[in-house]
Amino acid sequence: MTARIGVVTFPGSLDDRDTQRAIRLAGAEPVALWHKDKDLKQVDAVVLPGGFSYGDYLRAGAISRFSPVMETVIEQAKAGLPVLGICNGFQILTEAHLLPGTMLRNNHLHFICRDQKLRVENARTAWTSDYTAGQEIHIPLKNIDGQYVADQHTLDALESEGRVAFRYLDVNPNGSNNDIAGVTNEAGNVVGLMPHPEHAVESLIGTGRTDGLPFFTSILKKLVNA
Repeated sequence: MTARIGVVTFPGSLDDRDTQRAIRLAGAEPVALWHKDKDLKQVDAVVLPGGFSYGDYLRAGAISRFSPVMETVIEQAKAGLPVLGICNGFQILTEAHLLPGTMLRNNHLHFICRDQKLRVENARTAWTSDYTAGQEIHIPLKNIDGQYVADQHTLDALESEGRVAFRYLDVNPNGSNNDIAGVTNEAGNVVGLMPHPEHAVESLIGTGRTDGLPFFTSILKKLVNA
C-alpha cells in the first residue's frame, strides 16, 4: 500500500507543486489538499509548503492558522499525525502553537535567497530519520520573515530536550536565536524549518545535490514501518 502524503495549498502558496514532486520522487503518493476543506482525505502525513499564504497579511502564517483545513491538521497532529512545515509552513505551525517560538522579519530587513549549510541536530523525528545527527547538508533558503525567536525558557527547553532539529552553519542568515533553522515538537511527529528541502531532491536543479530528499524518504519509511 502506497503512503499518501497531503500537501496543503493556501492562497499564496508557491512551493506546493515542488513539494508534491519531492514526495513522488521519494516513492509516496502526493495528495493535494485545499485550505477551505476540513477533510484531509485520509492521508498518512501532511506538509504545509512554502509561500506567502494570504499575502502574509497581519504577519506570516497568522491568517492561514485559522483556515478550515488547519482545524483538522491541529487536531490530528496532536493525535500523532506527522506534519512538516517548510518556510511559510513553519510560520503557520508556530502560529498554530504546534511548535514553540515565532518568526520575525530577518534582522537585516531584506529578503534572502541562498544555498544554506545546515547541521542536522535531531535525526530521531518522523521527518529526519534518514539523516544522522551531526550531518552537514546544503538546502536552499528563501525568506524575509525567517528570524526564529523564543523566550529564554523556551530556548533552554528546546536545547536540553534535543528539539532543535537543524542549525545554521557558517552564517546565520536571518538572526535566528541560537542559529536555529528548524525545531520539532516533543513527540517528534511535527517538524518545521525555514530552508526548502523540496528544492534539493534532484542533482540537476537547485543546489545540484539531493540533501533534501531524506525528509521525504524518512517519513515514507516511518509510515511503512508503522
